[in-house]
Amino acid sequence: MLTPRRVEIFKAIVDEFIKTAEPVGSKTLQKKYHLPYSSATIRNDMQVLEEMGYLEKTHTSSGRIPSTLGYKFYCENMLADSNVDEKMEVAIRHAFEAQNMNMEEAVQASCRILSEMTNMTTGAIGPDSSRQRLEHIKLFPIDERNAVCVFITNTGHTETKTFHFDADVPFTDIETCTDILNSRLKGTPITELADRMRDLKPDLTAVVKQHELLFTAFVKAFVRFASENVYFSGKDKMLYQPEFEDITKLKKLMTMLNDTSDWRRIGDQENAVAVTTKRGAELTWFNDVAVVRSTFKVNDDEQGQLMVVGPSRMDYDQIISMLQYAARMIEKMYNAGGKNE
Repeated sequence: MLTPRRVEIFKAIVDEFIKTAEPVGSKTLQKKYHLPYSSATIRNDMQVLEEMGYLEKTHTSSGRIPSTLGYKFYCENMLADSNVDEKMEVAIRHAFEAQNMNMEEAVQASCRILSEMTNMTTGAIGPDSSRQRLEHIKLFPIDERNAVCVFITNTGHTETKTFHFDADVPFTDIETCTDILNSRLKGTPITELADRMRDLKPDLTAVVKQHELLFTAFVKAFVRFASENVYFSGKDKMLYQPEFEDITKLKKLMTMLNDTSDWRRIGDQENAVAVTTKRGAELTWFNDVAVVRSTFKVNDDEQGQLMVVGPSRMDYDQIISMLQYAARMIEKMYNAGGKNE
């Protein structure tokens, strides 16, 4: 059974392993954490914790490391309600205040900042496009070779894409094409836009000179818009984590990071263990990987998620605090749902 002493020993082991990535023995616990128990008592309790499934013994040391079940117990019961480090808070806030960003840019900037601060891979999952319909398209020419396209959905969500053309496209072609798409595609589910575009190709061919360039640009943009809206930053950070010195593990993770289709259903991974903390963060562990997610509201009907992906050995307290602070900044910046100040 779990006694207060065993809980104290267990927490010290998790905290020490998070800091050092080295298996933890009884002497280390006595010296660094000043536990008022004999080495024999600590070793006996470590054995019991191992039998309960909270600790594991490595082949290279007599020390113990936390198991996935142990991390789950730790995150359910032992996380402090700590604030984000002041230096990190200032850096995140300054990044938002220093630039005039749209939602997509703000989310990606958050990922880059969090990746640098945590030294781990970070990501974002955007709103589920399968529930959205196209409301309006705005195309802003930069010059005859470049344009910025803004898609607006019925929920108020916007996506911005940049078009680069291989030949000059007259502004009149851009206006005509946009007018046709707005009149014929309004109300179309986002996931059906690419197919509907193919039906419209004869109409564009009849009235738009550079119809092929515009057709190709819009189809590609619609496909990207409808695909799983997942962004990652700092994938190379995994190379510096000792847990991924095993090239097989690293390749498997990199394959997952490059295949964005699975991240909305990350809890469905084989042998996945998941928990939602008292602070509202969602955690999932699988194959020595931990994913920490925090939700941000885009509007009353839609939400996205920021996430940190790394080894199970991570500073959950600080990472959850940073994720949730960045999510609140995104909501505050865009007054999500009209409820933020």
